[in-house]
Amino acid sequence: MADISSDFLGIKSPNPYWLASAPPTDKKINVIRALEAGWGGVVWKTLGSQVKNVSSRYSAVGYNGQRVMGFNNIELISDRPLDINLREIKEVLKEFPDRAMVVSLMADNSREKWHEMVKQVQDTGAHGIELNFGCPHGMTERGMGAAVGQDPEIARMIVEWVMEVAEIPVITKLTPNVHSVVPSGKAAVEGGTNALSLINTIQSVTGIDLDTLIPNPNVGGQSVFGGYCGPAVKPIALKMLTTISQDNITNKVPVSGIGGVSTWQDAVEFMLLGATNVQVCTAVMKYGFRIIEDLCSGLNNWMDEKGFARTTDFIGKSVPKMTDWEQLDLNFHIVANINPDKCVHCGLCYIACEDTSHQSINLSKGFPYNNYSIIEEECVGCNLCKLVCPVEDCITMVEKRHAEEKINWKEFVNKGLPLNSH
Repeated sequence: MADISSDFLGIKSPNPYWLASAPPTDKKINVIRALEAGWGGVVWKTLGSQVKNVSSRYSAVGYNGQRVMGFNNIELISDRPLDINLREIKEVLKEFPDRAMVVSLMADNSREKWHEMVKQVQDTGAHGIELNFGCPHGMTERGMGAAVGQDPEIARMIVEWVMEVAEIPVITKLTPNVHSVVPSGKAAVEGGTNALSLINTIQSVTGIDLDTLIPNPNVGGQSVFGGYCGPAVKPIALKMLTTISQDNITNKVPVSGIGGVSTWQDAVEFMLLGATNVQVCTAVMKYGFRIIEDLCSGLNNWMDEKGFARTTDFIGKSVPKMTDWEQLDLNFHIVANINPDKCVHCGLCYIACEDTSHQSINLSKGFPYNNYSIIEEECVGCNLCKLVCPVEDCITMVEKRHAEEKINWKEFVNKGLPLNSH
């Protein structure tokens, strides 16, 4: 059986799944339940100056009958007294010394305040600190959260302050509310951070109540931009993680991947693109702590199937497969193939191709069903028909490499022709 234990900056845990800094890690009772269920560790909800949170504070986006495809919150940092949080962290550490305990911190732009908070957390015996440079709402107006993460120079300065007194590993959490996470990531590394985590939530408006005309969530008739997370943000998180890996930042410091991890497959994808471990929030808020069982068993089974003995065997393996558009093989060509034995004759592939693609699917009217087949000479291999087909493996893409085609993208450029239509 594969070894799924994790070592992140010397912080050891029985699996690579941590709970992210969020409502599920807000207090001892929640954290104890999570660790009893089997989670590898937690990042305690962000501590700082005590705040008062609003009601309501959550909203969500559903799609095609599934609820909470995307999750939005306008909750701030912990609204519980600092001394109670620090005491409970100590108590949890005594009960679960074998689990990762990282504490998220946020303070104003004051060296003294950062020093004070770091020392207070270290006194609890916590294994690490995560600097919250990403909160996209509320704290931004106070010069904290994303206001820090969006300015590389400020991020570097605060990391340097923290490292002056830090005696345990420091992880810097990056905001996605920027053009690129690379400048802030580099600045944090230059400031001395031991690791990075990304992404934090994305500033958003999830929708408007068409009866009241008030955006969600409704706080006494008004709303604000919130932090968007959940499965909907995973592609954005993977892209930003990839840019960090491609810039070789992951060769200098490890990265904890965050953003829409709901299944073991999601976790593997983050790790293949350079993350050493992953953090989870929205999936737990929807399904509860027991999902850790599937997360661990699925990862274990996949690693056994692929022959990976430990997670370090596959971290970053997909990064070299990401390249620039100009480096793609223009001689590579695939066409669709429809398996008539699996076809349910719904016609979705035909409609999609006929209306929005290349009219490369032939419709043969019949009784009781219409039948569909590919016109190979018209098929450009765009993959759309396969994506809209509701039946797994009914439509497959088959390679058709034409030796006589010697396409070079540079020739297109030299002739002044566009590389694509987008």
